[in-house]
Amino acid sequence: MKSVKVLVVDDSAFMRKLIANLMSEDERIQVIGTARNGEEGLRKIKELNPDAVTMDVEMPVLNGLKALKIIMKTMPVPVVMLSSTTKEGTENTFTAMEYGAVDFIAKPSGPISLDLHKIKTELTDKVVQASKANIKGLVNFSGNGKKSAGFYQNYSKIEPGQSIQLNRSSGESSLNVKQLICIGTSTGGPRALQKVLNDLPGNLNAPILIVQHMPAGFTKSLASRLNGISALSVKEAEEGDILKNGSAYIAPGGFHLTAARSGRDLVIHLDESPPRNGHRPSVDVMFESVGEISGIRKIAVIMTGMGADGRNGLKAMKKSGEVKAIAESKESSIVFGMPRAVIESGLADDVQNIEHIAESILKFV
Repeated sequence: MKSVKVLVVDDSAFMRKLIANLMSEDERIQVIGTARNGEEGLRKIKELNPDAVTMDVEMPVLNGLKALKIIMKTMPVPVVMLSSTTKEGTENTFTAMEYGAVDFIAKPSGPISLDLHKIKTELTDKVVQASKANIKGLVNFSGNGKKSAGFYQNYSKIEPGQSIQLNRSSGESSLNVKQLICIGTSTGGPRALQKVLNDLPGNLNAPILIVQHMPAGFTKSLASRLNGISALSVKEAEEGDILKNGSAYIAPGGFHLTAARSGRDLVIHLDESPPRNGHRPSVDVMFESVGEISGIRKIAVIMTGMGADGRNGLKAMKKSGEVKAIAESKESSIVFGMPRAVIESGLADDVQNIEHIAESILKFV
C-alpha cells in the first residue's frame, strides 16, 4: 500500500515534532517535511508535493487561514486544520472549512496541547481520509470564497454561541408532525448542510434531525451559523426539545440524539451512552430511534463522510415503516464513504449531487 505523504505546518517546534512522530508511527503515513509558518508551508507544498497537509491556525509571518486560502486557490491539496476549542478557535475552524479545509482536529488542551497523543487515532485516520478527498469538489464548493461567503457572514438571527429557546407553551404539541427528515453527515458535512438547509423553505412541513460528526464545543456554533443563512430555525438540540415543523435540530458533540413520543409530542432525548463505531453522536443511533416511531413518514439523508455510520440504522428504519432514503453522489461528496455504504447496500431510493438534495427531499415530503 502506498503511504500518504504528509507535510506538517506549525510554528511550535514541539508541536511539529509531536505531530510528526505520532503520524510516523502509522505505517500508512510518511511525514515528508515540516514548516514553521504559512509562508514556509507554501514553499514546501510546491517543493514536496504532499498528499495532505496538517496546518495550525495561529502562526507568525503568514497564519494558517491566509495560507489555506492561497493553497486552495493556487495549488489545491487536502488540508486538515488543528483547532483549539476556544470561541475564537471554533470561529477560525469554520472559516477554514469555508476556505476549503477537508477536516479539523480539536486540540484537547487548547492552543498548546501537550496531550495530543490522546487523539492519535483521530489524527492519523483523518489525515489518511483527507488524502483521498474529492479536492475538485472542495475547490468548486468553496469557490475561493464566492459560493459560500453567506455561510460565514451576515448571520443576523442569533449570535454564535447563543441558544435558541423553543416556545414550550402548554397548548403546543407536535401532533401536526406527520413526517420527519433525518440527516447524517461527517467529513465535509458543514458545507453540505449549508447548501441543503439553505435550499429548504422556512415553512417546511417536517422537522429535521441532524447528526454531524463533530466534537463538543463546535456544534452550537455550527447551528448558530446555519440558523443565520437558512429560512429554517436551526439550533443545537437540547434534552426535551419538542419537534416542530420548519425547525432543524443538530445533535450536540459528545451526545447521541434520539427521538421518541411523549404524549402528544415528539421529543428529543440526549444521552452519553458509549460511542457507536467510534462516534457520539452516531447516525445509526438516531436512525434506529426514529425507526421505532410509528405513524409518521420518514426521510433519511446520508451525505459526505468517512466510514459507514448510518447504514445499519437505515436498514433498521426500512424494516419498521415507510422510509425514503437519499444519498449524496460520489461526484459531489468530499469523502464518499457514508453515502457509498448506503448505496452499495441497496438502501438508497435516490442518489443526487449536493445541489439537488433539497429538491429530492421536497419531492418526498
